[in-house]
Amino acid sequence: MNPAYIYRTIRFFFVIGVVILSLYAFLYLSKVTYPFIIGLAIAFLINPLVNIMEVKWKIPRALAVLIALVLIFAIFAGIITLLVAEIVSGADYLAKVVPQHLDTLIDFVEQFFAGQIIPLYNQLASLFNNLGTGQQDTIMTNIENVGKQFGSTLGDFIQGFFEKIPNILSWFPNAATVLIFSLLATFFISKDWHRLSGIFSRMLPSRAKKSGRTVFADLQKALFGFVKAQATLVSITTVIILAGLLILRVDYAITIALVTGLVDIIPYLGTGLIFVPWIIYEAIGGEMSRALGLGILYIIVLVQRQIMEPKILSSSIGLDPLATLIALFAGFKLIGFLGLIAGPVTLVLITTLHKAGVFRDIWMFIKGNEEAD
Repeated sequence: MNPAYIYRTIRFFFVIGVVILSLYAFLYLSKVTYPFIIGLAIAFLINPLVNIMEVKWKIPRALAVLIALVLIFAIFAGIITLLVAEIVSGADYLAKVVPQHLDTLIDFVEQFFAGQIIPLYNQLASLFNNLGTGQQDTIMTNIENVGKQFGSTLGDFIQGFFEKIPNILSWFPNAATVLIFSLLATFFISKDWHRLSGIFSRMLPSRAKKSGRTVFADLQKALFGFVKAQATLVSITTVIILAGLLILRVDYAITIALVTGLVDIIPYLGTGLIFVPWIIYEAIGGEMSRALGLGILYIIVLVQRQIMEPKILSSSIGLDPLATLIALFAGFKLIGFLGLIAGPVTLVLITTLHKAGVFRDIWMFIKGNEEAD
């Protein structure tokens, strides 16, 4: 056998081994260092703002980092306060209105049972009484088995739910601890950003340093682009829903539009989680015109989301719309909701590594020097 192919095979498996070990090491270390990874991500996001305050406004970097963190925290706190105030106001309205609608729903259910279920039950009972004893026993046995299976499934679900309550409650102190460590890590990483970058830069070879700058710049663009794209999509959805609800003269349209816009982030379910039960209820209550209006609004929101999402993501991240759509779907199928973020980021990482020539360098390493071989 040609020695060149043997060396290439050895180098190929060496590269595969290094990649697998690196991924395994990253996953293992991320389990014990994730607050600092979160801090690094936040520091990465606020770094442009900190640089502006440091360079243009001549503010000491430590103070600039503190101001940036306080500013971001204040913005989020303000948004949450406004949302909570609007939701509380809407909830107070719903507390007055829901009982009336619930009475309407109960009347509908009573009429449905009286007009449909009871006559059907009488027909089934008549047919059952006309069957032989063996057939009746078989039917009763099957009904009992279904009932036992349903009861067992329901019991397991309730048991599992209550068993998870302590874990949910224990999550809050852990979340507070993670938040504190993440904020401290953010402060120190962002404060010493240039020094840490210099240390890391000196550790890399010149070739890797050049490729790293390209990857870092593209990832920064993609990360900000993804956040911007999601904010744009949610804003468009919220505005469309608000306009539609105002046209339909729905009370507390702002509250409903804000909540529905945020729910739109959830994959597959999205706005359907709000609209579908609402449309069904309006139809049951006899408000067919409102149900029809809500149905049209829901279709408009669905269509614009499907059309706009690949285009906005591709333009913000700088990827092909079809490739972005595939990355979104594949990411969601593989790891769920986080895949909607991990999918495009992974695609960006692969694209940037290709642009930086990393794959070419790896292939040249595997191929080796043919003259020497």
